[in-house]
Amino acid sequence: MTIEKTQRINNLLDLYKDLLTDKQQEIMDMYFLYDLSLSEIAEDTNTSRAAVFDLIKRTSKSLENFESKLHLLKKRDKILELIKDVDEELKNKIEEIL
Repeated sequence: MTIEKTQRINNLLDLYKDLLTDKQQEIMDMYFLYDLSLSEIAEDTNTSRAAVFDLIKRTSKSLENFESKLHLLKKRDKILELIKDVDEELKNKIEEIL
């Protein structure tokens, strides 16, 4: 999985984690937050590696589905960009004064 994809899933988890089951939350945290391997997660949760892989794949798809309907990540990114622009504008005004 690419760094960009991992970062996107982490961002989606920040926004939509409460919509997931406890098991989904636990396994997604183990994989994306704590960087455990599928085998390590399978051993820790007493499930098969294939079941862990399937859960991660399905949960990732669910997170993308939430985003396609609610657009919270897109809105958050836009707000952060606006804040960055405002900060830059303020910085420029302060530099003009000085």
